[in-house]
Amino acid sequence: MANVFSGGGRELDLSNGGTEVFVEVLMLAVSDLASETWDFRFAALLTLQDQNVMGRGAVGFHLEEVDWGAGEAERARAKDFVLRATALAASGHRWNELGYHPPRVHAYLERFRIMVERFRPQTDSGPYRHFPGPDEAAMASCTRHRVLSGLPYWEGCLLCHRPR
Repeated sequence: MANVFSGGGRELDLSNGGTEVFVEVLMLAVSDLASETWDFRFAALLTLQDQNVMGRGAVGFHLEEVDWGAGEAERARAKDFVLRATALAASGHRWNELGYHPPRVHAYLERFRIMVERFRPQTDSGPYRHFPGPDEAAMASCTRHRVLSGLPYWEGCLLCHRPR
């Protein structure tokens, strides 16, 4: 089974293990950079990619399904946040906390960066059924891992849910 992240006609098709690594390193960066409501909504979207909760081979998202904001400035700021988080993740930010060296993640992050960079958010507001709303933003942080979590939907963060 594969998990697909896509946008603007591009795809990042990852195995279950690849998805786990990609989401973990991105979540470490997003958790440290989040400061605005949109950032915490994006963090909530990442928590929904936790295969240990949602099911293996059953995650992924399309950039077209993300509410990038109502105006040009909001869309540019949201896109910049994702690009900054991706760059921070690619720098090896907090990887020492994973307990393993994430294989092939640089290639995944680079493909995701290109996808986001080239993606043009829609100017009309559509139904964003799969993007968490402001009331569903990931505002809680796992005290053990210092990572935003899916509370109150499930206990702990995606690092807590990893099989030991």
